[in-house]
This record gives sequence, structure tokens and C-alpha cells, in this order.
Amino acid sequence: MLNLRILFIAFLNLYSIDVSSQSSIMYQDIKKSDWFTIAGGSYGRIGIGWTPDISSVSGRRLNLSRMGSIGGRMEEQDYLEIGLAFKMEPFKQTRDSIEINVQLRAAVFTRGAAYFGSSSTSGFNGLTLVLPELYVEGKNVFTKDLNIWVGNRFYRGNDVHMADYFYFNDHSGQGAGIEYKKSRFNVIFVSSSDTTSTVPPYFYLNYFTGTPSLEIRNRIVYALEQDLQLGKHSLITFLGEYHRIGDPSDNPAVQGSLESFPGDYGWVIGAKYQHNVLPYEFLRDGSFNQFAIRYGSGIANGGDGGSSRTWETFGAVDTTNFQFRNAYSWHIVNHFLLDFSDKFSLNGYGIFNYNQGAAKTKGEAETYLGKEVFNRKKDLTFGLKGVNYITDIFHWQTEIHYSQRQQGTSSWYRVTKLSFVPTIALRGQRSVWSRPHIRFIYSIARFNQAAQQDQFSPFLQLTGPKEWGHFFGVRAEWWTW
Repeated sequence: MLNLRILFIAFLNLYSIDVSSQSSIMYQDIKKSDWFTIAGGSYGRIGIGWTPDISSVSGRRLNLSRMGSIGGRMEEQDYLEIGLAFKMEPFKQTRDSIEINVQLRAAVFTRGAAYFGSSSTSGFNGLTLVLPELYVEGKNVFTKDLNIWVGNRFYRGNDVHMADYFYFNDHSGQGAGIEYKKSRFNVIFVSSSDTTSTVPPYFYLNYFTGTPSLEIRNRIVYALEQDLQLGKHSLITFLGEYHRIGDPSDNPAVQGSLESFPGDYGWVIGAKYQHNVLPYEFLRDGSFNQFAIRYGSGIANGGDGGSSRTWETFGAVDTTNFQFRNAYSWHIVNHFLLDFSDKFSLNGYGIFNYNQGAAKTKGEAETYLGKEVFNRKKDLTFGLKGVNYITDIFHWQTEIHYSQRQQGTSSWYRVTKLSFVPTIALRGQRSVWSRPHIRFIYSIARFNQAAQQDQFSPFLQLTGPKEWGHFFGVRAEWWTW
């Protein structure tokens, strides 16, 4: 009987409910912990819009084509970002302890003109989900003010919000970076599987295995920035970039292959000045002026389509050597806010972009894969927004924008747009940056003859040649960043 009792006790001990004894399964239950917290945030816009020119048709943007939101963003479509950040504490706390951040941001938009409410991921031009941010960052690593990050992130400076335009130093992408006080260095890897691209193709034929296979090479972008404090409220930032696309010419039997273009390089220099508190007694704190100038050479001559990214190479290649040695670009932006009082604020900007490809012509030129593209582009835009704070909650926004663009040697496309936007600022803050907004929008635009004839606007591509365009809408915008 004693032996049976010992065996029974041993059996109970063997099968007692103890997580540590279940060694063949590693349970990862999500539970509250005292060493990390979770934070969340969001940015988005949603609403409805229509054009009276065609009955029952959703409204279209009145800006010039290939300009994105440069020229005013009131007609932008639905868009959503949702972010999560996991804030972790080090195992041992010290005075200058490491700050750990793991951040995820997802974005949703439609590729067509449909609303979120009538779209799905399976529909034509339906919802598209992307992950513009997923990275790990450590601050105060090894020493105070030394930060290291790796992953995919929005890595960029100020934007001209009324034109939805991130300018000067948009280094967003997947890579890694290091920061120390006012110095920043990062590397991003850029590639695309688009085999019809007219920018330097990232694909090549790999012969090393003996069987040709299509592979992807990266453009590596090295970026260095240095801030120089000029005073309590003044700052100048110096920028340098170097771009390199690898050369597959050491591949066996690759010489002369049209599927494997040679490597290439480019570089960028620039400077940005910002005065964050303008020294005038009649302006409130928060008034500022920002001015940036940038020059890009070779394959780093990008900056078109509403984007300022230098790695989006512009124009045609030199078809004698399939390189961009003679390509270049200029990028100049001024952005200001004059916050006069709790009755009125004035926000404004000016944007100039000049891009030249590597071909000898300024008009259309042949490039990769026998395609033809414009080898030169110039665009210039000015915009002003006045905000009248009628009450804490009711604001009246008035915007005027002027844009002109020339592609190659063709005629200039021009549009002038005026927007009247009664706005409900739900938080009751008398500020240009107060959100959420509910906006009632009416925009009217006048196109010149060249823009009408070539239907050089999303609106004109819908309605055909018209001198005047209209947009009505009710839209909301919010952010918590």
C-alpha cells in the first residue's frame, strides 16, 4: 500500500498544472507588464465631394496633373493612418537610461476615386493597405543623446501642410540611422519590382547560377544632416546625400544585355533656414518662416508628382552609356505662418522645382526600354490661406493658389484656384493647427488654354476641356500625432 501511495503522489506531481513544466509549448500570452506601455495615434481625412459639371459624379482635384496636392489639398480623397508605439524600459534604470520605442504605422487609401465606404481590398482600384512605418529605435544608447534606429519609417522634416508637401529632406524608407545631438546619418535601401519603369531599372538578369533569373538590385541612399543653432529661435540645417545603384556587369554574359543596365550614382547638397519665433511684436508665438534650397545631380535629380524625394529619378537616360551623368535638379521652398491674433492667421508658401534628365534634348527623349518621356520639367506654385476665427469653434478659411508647369518645351499649363471653407474646429482652439475639423468646401478654378486643350488636371480628365472647374464637399480631418 505504501508503494502505491508513493506512485500516486508522484503521478499527481508529474501532471500538476504548472506552466514551467509544459516545456514543449512556449506560451506567449499578451498581458500587462510593468516594463512597457502602449500608445496609439491616428491621422486621417474622410468625407464626400462632388462636381456640378457632371451629375452624380464624385468631385475631382482641381490641381494640375503630376503635381499631387501642390496647389491646395481641400479636394483630397479619403485617407487613414493608424499607429501603435510600444514604449519599453531598460532592465536597469539609470539617470540617462535607454528609451526604447517599437513603432508601427499602417495607412489605407483607395487608388481610384471611390469612397472608403464603398470600397474593399478586392475591388478594382479599391482599398490599399501599406505599412509606411515599422521600426525599432533606442535613444541614449551607450551615451546620452546617441540614438540608433532600424526599420521602415517616415524620416522627414517639416511639410507645407496646406499643400500636403514634405520638402527638402524626405528620407522615408527602409534602412537604418544614427543620431547624435544635432547630427543625423541614415542609409535607406530603395528598390522596385516594376519591370516597365522609366527610371533606372532595379531589375537585372542573374547568370551566376547558370540559369538566367530576374533579380532586384537596390539603390542605396546615404544621407547626412547637420543642424547649426544660430540663436534661440533660429536654425540652419545642412544636407548631403550620395546615391548608388549597383553595377551587375560582373555577371557572366551580362555585357550588352538590355535587361541589365549599368550602375550609376548621384549626389545632393542643400540647406534649410528656419526662424521659429519671428521677432515682431504684432505676431503671436508660433509664427515662423522656413526657407530651403537643394541641388541634386545624376540619379539624385528627383522631385516630381507632389513628392520631393531625390531618389525618384526624373527624365530620360543618356542612351549612349545608359547613365544619368548630366542630369540635375533645383528645389526651392519657402513656407511661413503669421499668427496675428486670436482673430486672424495667415499661412503661405512658394514652391519651385526644376528637373533636367540626362538626354541632350529638353523635350521628349527616348529612355529605357524604348519609351519616351519628357526630359525637362519646371513648376512654380504660390499659395495663401487666411483663417478668420469667428468664434472658438467656428473658423472661416479662405485659400488662393496659383500653379504653372511646363513639360519639355511645350506650352505652360496654368491654374488659379480659390477655396471658401467654413470650418467647425471641434476642440475650440483658435489655431491653424486645431483638429479635428469638419469643413464645408467650395473650390473654383480657372485653367488656361493649354491646360484645357491637353486636359491637364484630374478634373479636366473627367469633364473634358473647360475654362472653369468647381468642387463642392463636406470633409473631416484629424490627427493625434
